[in-house]
Amino acid sequence: METPFFSVSNLSISFGGIKALVDIGFTMEKGEIFSVIGPNGAGKTTLFNCISGLYRPDQGKICFKDHAIENKPPDAIARLGIARTFQNIELFSHMNTMENIMLGRHIHMRCGLFRGMAMWGAKSFAAKEEIVHRRAVEKIIDLLELQNVRNTLVGALPYGTQKLIELGRALALEPSLLLLDEPCAGMNSQEKQDMIFWIKDIQDDLGISILLIEHDMKMVMDISSRVLAINFGKPITLGRPGDVQKNPEVLAAYIGQEE
Repeated sequence: METPFFSVSNLSISFGGIKALVDIGFTMEKGEIFSVIGPNGAGKTTLFNCISGLYRPDQGKICFKDHAIENKPPDAIARLGIARTFQNIELFSHMNTMENIMLGRHIHMRCGLFRGMAMWGAKSFAAKEEIVHRRAVEKIIDLLELQNVRNTLVGALPYGTQKLIELGRALALEPSLLLLDEPCAGMNSQEKQDMIFWIKDIQDDLGISILLIEHDMKMVMDISSRVLAINFGKPITLGRPGDVQKNPEVLAAYIGQEE
């Protein structure tokens, strides 16, 4: 039997007496856009935190390319090829676009403290490595059409542009699995359309698999191959977008949230 590209099985985690996730399980194929939906407080970001190593689950397995990652630290998970964005923007506002995206290259850098201190001249190891990583970042800037804000402090940029820069920083890790936590949150309709365009480009042109959390159901329906719906930390249903959208339990969960 072929091992899935990515899988979660029987994943559970509690905080005190609160069960945040209960027996969550799914698999992903390479190159897929897989979405996780649910009302606020359903456990979606907790799931991402378990996958990215910020939380350690109480039970269950998370496997990525034959590696069990449920007990690995975040840096080890990143080195295996998993990157993520955050629901709330986590950029350094006093740094420019280039510098923020460059931070995503840290796992590929071989220059240590002492070599960095000896960065004298264009022929030094540190200088040569800096050039290589800047070229990689320039490709991301071109892909996301951020050329005009390359040297602008991100704190001075619009919210939608900052979300795009955070996406660029995640891409700088050169992941094969990208976790996107509500990439369209707070965006206007045009910014959402642009984000959908770039997500599809990332899938098609870069071959990156995408695990997506998003409240915009139209976006989820448009770009997802499969959808997992959860509520109160428990799975409701998993299937094709149209089938999940019509599921009575899913409809009840969202109607209850609106009330």
